Amino acid sequence: MITVLRLEHRVGRDKRMTTHCALASRALGADRMVYSGDHDREMEENVKSVSERWGGDFKVEHIKNWKTFLKNFEGKRIYLSMYGIPVQRCMDVAEGYEENLCVVVGGEKVPGDIYNYIDTQIAVTNQPHSEVAALAVFLDRLHKGKELEYSFDDCSIEVVPRKTGKEVNEKD
Repeated sequence: MITVLRLEHRVGRDKRMTTHCALASRALGADRMVYSGDHDREMEENVKSVSERWGGDFKVEHIKNWKTFLKNFEGKRIYLSMYGIPVQRCMDVAEGYEENLCVVVGGEKVPGDIYNYIDTQIAVTNQPHSEVAALAVFLDRLHKGKELEYSFDDCSIEVVPRKTGKEVNEKD
């Protein structure tokens, strides 16, 4: 199981970013996202609605304490940060842990003691960037591009790829 942990969500400021973390996680092969900070039922319902229409069994869950969650997590814990080892040099630390992997992405200001709760820190560039971008690149590297071919059998909406324009099929 691949879990994404989004740290310290703030309802007033982070709704879009946290939603995008969840949607990227779902589309690129993660099984669930847990988040700390403010409990945001509206964001959870939006992601649930996407999963119901577009398929899959992706879950979103609020947790009260990310430190307790990481401390008790059984598996590999990876923190995505611009300060880590470049992703192109260290994906071997994640390979083989797809059964129980927690990928941590930051929020407001990540406390320095995060390093007490992770196994390794991976960077997607050592430049400032979006946690959604880092998450997408990391998941793509983890799955070696296979996630780009995923389809969800239980979807009620399906995009028909086109060179131009939009076409969507709605299943019964």
